[in-house]
Amino acid sequence: MTLTEPTTSTRATAAPPPAAPLAPPAPPAADPTAVAPADEPTSPGRRIGIHGWITAAIGVVTAALYTWHLSANGYGNDYYAAAVLSATKSWKAFFFGSIDSVGAITVDKPPLALWVQALSARVFGFSSWSILLPEAIAGVASVLLLHHLVRRWAGDWAAHLAAFALAVTPVAALMFRFNNPDAVLTLLGLASAWAVWRALETGRTRWLVACGVFIGLAFTTKMLQALVVLPAMALVYLIAGPPKLGKRILQLLAAGAALLVSAGWWIAIVALWPASDRPYIGSTDDNSILGLVFGYNGLGRIFGQGGPAGGGAAVAGGGGGGPNFGGSAGWLRLFNSENAGQISWLLPLAAAGLLAGLWLTRRNRRTDLARAGWILWGGWAVVGYALFSKAQGIFHPYYSIQLAPAVAACAAAGGFALWRLGRAHRWLSFALPIVVLATASWAVALLLQTPAYDAWLRPVIIAAAVLGAVGLFVGGLLRSRRVVTAAAVAAAISVLAAPTAYTLTTVRTAASGAIVAAGPVAASSGGPGALGGTGGGPATAGGRGQGGPGGTGQADQALIAYLEANRGNAAYLAAAFSSNSSGALILASDGEPVLTIGGFNGSDPYPTVDQLQQLVDSGQLRFVVVDGMGMGGPGGGNSTTQAVRQWITSHGTQVSYGGSGTATLYDLAGATS
Repeated sequence: MTLTEPTTSTRATAAPPPAAPLAPPAPPAADPTAVAPADEPTSPGRRIGIHGWITAAIGVVTAALYTWHLSANGYGNDYYAAAVLSATKSWKAFFFGSIDSVGAITVDKPPLALWVQALSARVFGFSSWSILLPEAIAGVASVLLLHHLVRRWAGDWAAHLAAFALAVTPVAALMFRFNNPDAVLTLLGLASAWAVWRALETGRTRWLVACGVFIGLAFTTKMLQALVVLPAMALVYLIAGPPKLGKRILQLLAAGAALLVSAGWWIAIVALWPASDRPYIGSTDDNSILGLVFGYNGLGRIFGQGGPAGGGAAVAGGGGGGPNFGGSAGWLRLFNSENAGQISWLLPLAAAGLLAGLWLTRRNRRTDLARAGWILWGGWAVVGYALFSKAQGIFHPYYSIQLAPAVAACAAAGGFALWRLGRAHRWLSFALPIVVLATASWAVALLLQTPAYDAWLRPVIIAAAVLGAVGLFVGGLLRSRRVVTAAAVAAAISVLAAPTAYTLTTVRTAASGAIVAAGPVAASSGGPGALGGTGGGPATAGGRGQGGPGGTGQADQALIAYLEANRGNAAYLAAAFSSNSSGALILASDGEPVLTIGGFNGSDPYPTVDQLQQLVDSGQLRFVVVDGMGMGGPGGGNSTTQAVRQWITSHGTQVSYGGSGTATLYDLAGATS
């Protein structure tokens, strides 16, 4: 392997071999600050080189991490799993994203991620494996796509480090093995980055249009959160796109139009569809898809559910974070007890590397791809960090997976940038060693929150960090390639060992429920392996989740048997308060429709007492399950669900179904007469 320093940045895809990680410079070149482009593509007759084998190994390792013992996670989040099962029974439920196959009420997100899982379940049969496999595939694809993008920007070695860093980011390992929408959202964000990079390379409008389409599809996955990547995409092309400014603006307008069409077609259909013929829009108080867009999944996430356009149903603990959410809003939120162990491991290196990269490329030409890469990945990271840190609405720790690709890219390329900064300015030769020590120290601080967890790892990280930092400094002074290469390996171990350990713990441990976290439990706070927050994160180890809405409620099989035996011709097997109860019943009954009273968390004003009476009168509903599992349980919900509960308990007949569960079953047959 030849170690060389990059020379110039180029827009072409073919270029000289890239720089080795942190290698000392060759004799002065035209542009010693440029980031190395990728190697020439391997022709059909050429042998696969070392970089090809390393890339293949990363892909294989990632696939093994994300698919090993995958079914141990069960159905993951019962809420979305029930909707997927219903989607295999009914195309109406499929299209609208209804939690039940009759199509009474939708889940709280648009359905694109559910479509992917439901198609897999229709092909392979509904099972834990069939609904989680698409998430794992999205994870492997995300890692390899990030590798491709960083390789074109910063060379092979930076690409290897970035891809591996993403693969072993704990929150990524958690969500790429889970059935929440975040896995598909992350992949679509990377797809939009690929398209905008092709636009930067070629100046062609079609690639910007493709970028808009991918962001629009991401919007149909998780609405507002999809737009986290948008400012970076627009800014980087506005600054570094090849055409003149006027054409760049027109191209961006075309991309914006594509985004609106891609994001809006499903929303437009739902908005125009007669409300009487479609499901109630879950997590809204007005049965409006626009209310979901701008409220619960929109500005309500930023300003809180009571803020501008907040709307939607409130969730306990959601307004600024609660003990089971992401902690209080603030600039250090991602370093608190709920979030740090998920995403913060490489943030010090990524931040320092981003500053170094922007400084080194500050005088490069406008269209320079080296600088464009820093704008793209840095913009993605900064906007995401700011939004997740300061959001006053609902924020879960696993949302930070959307930051993981940008953090990995900035950290990997940032190591090279810090090295070059030290080579360009002798008085800054300590920059990279200090950042390595700081990043490793943060890892040790996080590990100290779980003293019994892999205690041997802390001294290994300390030793590797010291050897790496000293070796980088001394090797740079001596201009010794061997010393610098060995030190670079030690430095990489020191910053990646701890998140890798957390990831292995996450993979080994089953994860289920609505509120999940990666890694072990932090002894001092009860949070998932983190430091200095408000405490009280998921009090479970290694990626396990907890109940709550969409959680791990288990239906009593005796209850299911009784309902199936006595249901008669009713369209619904039963009704239940909130998704925690209804999802469990749907899954336990192999997809029989269950009416979810109050929607996701029991706070939706659906159905009303009159609507429930109509269902009973028409023979569509006979039984209602009342328990304390969901937020619509005793004392929960809103005025509508409380009125419904009172009507049920007043007019229904309590029956014994012979089970040992805590649920109370009411028979409404003849209740209105």
